[in-house]
Amino acid sequence: MEPATLTTIKRPAPFADADAAHGEGTGSPRGGAEPRAGARPMIGGIEVDPIEISAKIEALDAPEAIEWALGELGPELLFAVSFQKTSSVIIDLAHRVDPAARFFYLDTDLLFEQTYATRDVLAERYGIEFQRHHNISVDEQAERHGANLWRRDPDACCGIRKVEPMRQALSGAAGWVAGIRRSESRSRAGAAKFGWDKRFGLWKLNPLADWSDGRVWNYIQENNVPYNPLHDQGYPSIGCTHCTVKPVDGADERSGRWRGTNKTECGING
Repeated sequence: MEPATLTTIKRPAPFADADAAHGEGTGSPRGGAEPRAGARPMIGGIEVDPIEISAKIEALDAPEAIEWALGELGPELLFAVSFQKTSSVIIDLAHRVDPAARFFYLDTDLLFEQTYATRDVLAERYGIEFQRHHNISVDEQAERHGANLWRRDPDACCGIRKVEPMRQALSGAAGWVAGIRRSESRSRAGAAKFGWDKRFGLWKLNPLADWSDGRVWNYIQENNVPYNPLHDQGYPSIGCTHCTVKPVDGADERSGRWRGTNKTECGING
């Protein structure tokens, strides 16, 4: 399948912090409403079969998939980044296709110092101003829900600090891009490269779904792409400071997240 020809996409005006999404349960973002009963999701005003389009995009490699999605969804396609190694690769790939591609991140106020530093290095390298989405402060969360919510109820904590800001970030979007890979964990093994995201009511692209860890690192090294230095310290997957530890030998990449619980995802990707 030939990638669509890209149209010129105008870079949005520089953005400051987005308004915080206070409270829990704001509903689906308006930009990706669930299709009406019996209808199929649309791309460019045309109804498409999610299964059929998913199969077609599965055959594309990451650069082609990103080019296709940008060509079809334009500035309404948003790239979610966490400043881990896969984010670095996707930023480099997308910037090569369209320097005006739009990126955002979820600031839980509990990210590692190295993660914020990686954000700044990538912003300078590619000339990107990452849109920041966040929620209530950690202190306000403690006042409302008690101290150490991440320890007592990690699902509730992720809901406040990640899922609700994510709904805010995707409001008005037609699709979003994530850096998940099938080899990361059992919970991600069946991830489609492209499909309809029922959770947020819009299209989702996982361009690196079929990439191995080795391929990610080869791309970073071959293209001199900046990456989070915590990866060199034994952290294959990086989240918040309170819920991220180094995995034990032989465990999957994400086993250091929420260790000691049954939780495997924050609620955004699964």
